Amino acid sequence: MNGKTLAGSAAICAIAIAATLAAPPPVAHAKNGDTHVVGEGIERVVDCNDSTLFVNGTENMVTALGTCWAVTVMGSSNTVIADTIINDITAYGWDETVFFKNGDPFIWDRGRELGMVNRLQRVGS
Repeated sequence: MNGKTLAGSAAICAIAIAATLAAPPPVAHAKNGDTHVVGEGIERVVDCNDSTLFVNGTENMVTALGTCWAVTVMGSSNTVIADTIINDITAYGWDETVFFKNGDPFIWDRGRELGMVNRLQRVGS
């Protein structure tokens, strides 16, 4: 390998690295405006807008109006009361509560798989 080839390869590599560093990072778009509630002791009323509601933290209380595609809770002692959940409810952690009035979501209780108690169920409308 001669010096010109090596220098040319190094120059192309340097240009590619510089272009990569100069390019803005890709933007992560939430599907249909997913809603995230993250923290401790937050009380919030949200409109699900046919999207996914993510609740992460401790002792959060969320009332979800409209139709949620899915609800995912992580942490402990979070409560979600939803009008409608279409696709699924996923619970990580313990002492999580998700009550819903309408829909027939798949319920995946990851906490219960590990021996933790969660309440994920349909309630009267």
